[in-house]
Amino acid sequence: MHKIIILLILCFHSASVFAKSCIFVSSYHQGYEWNDGIQKGIEDVLLGKCDLKIYYLDTKRNPGEVWARFQAKKVRDQILQDKPDVVIVSDDNASRYLVVPYFKNSHIPFVFCGLNWTMKEYNYPYRNVTGMIEVAPIKPIIKQLRSIQPKVKTGLYLSSDVLSEHKDYRQYKKIFKRKGIQLKAVFVKSFRNWINEYKNAQQYDFIFLGNNAGINDWFRPEAERVVRESGRKISLTVYKWMLPYSALALTKLPEEQGRWAAKVALSILNGRSPDSIPVVYNRYWDMWINTDILNRLKIRISYLLYQRAKHF
Repeated sequence: MHKIIILLILCFHSASVFAKSCIFVSSYHQGYEWNDGIQKGIEDVLLGKCDLKIYYLDTKRNPGEVWARFQAKKVRDQILQDKPDVVIVSDDNASRYLVVPYFKNSHIPFVFCGLNWTMKEYNYPYRNVTGMIEVAPIKPIIKQLRSIQPKVKTGLYLSSDVLSEHKDYRQYKKIFKRKGIQLKAVFVKSFRNWINEYKNAQQYDFIFLGNNAGINDWFRPEAERVVRESGRKISLTVYKWMLPYSALALTKLPEEQGRWAAKVALSILNGRSPDSIPVVYNRYWDMWINTDILNRLKIRISYLLYQRAKHF
């Protein structure tokens, strides 16, 4: 009799823990560091509190629109089948190809994160959607650049040829221009093109390294060799995984976005309406210096920057 009661209690507890269902839809793929950071933040908060399923659109390695629409339709069908209580989506393509065409003002609540700079093109928020907009610490990185190189005038943004990088560059260019710096851009699809453009970029005062995700034949040892042998100008980035090739980095924290989105999802599971939760911006970043590159280029930085920054 006691065993039956205990079993019933355990079954009731298990059912109550997973009485709610959650879905996380990533625009990208497992193994991509940004994606994995957001996913970790979500799992840290939600695991054990709802039944969490994860789907990937894989649009970083497959940037074509036909692929994105195909993947989004598959995930849409899965969501309709699963009937989740809340869905978290990360980065722009999940909003562009999944939420906007299929779930605008639907009965299913959505929380977005990793949405670069603005939500205007998606006409967010909807009554069923709220989220966190992702901004990069461009003004702080310009401040640090000027402390190292006061007369800086021109720079090149070198990045993979994917949607989010073009969107980022449009914002970066405006901010740099307001600070009196001209920022041009080159977007590449192959590692060979990246190497050629990196070498050509040495004519600028600095190089701003965007994302290498989307350059599917990227080879880190060769990239490090090219930077070591051909790099003559200071390089910057806002991506932690681009640190091996950059002298200075102010990096966004994907875990911040994942944890925030997951906590909002819990609020929705507890009865709060998405349209009662304000859209916010990310607030935190890390500062890094690559001491090997700084030493090789004989770049001197302030003692305060040396002390404050993490060392790669």
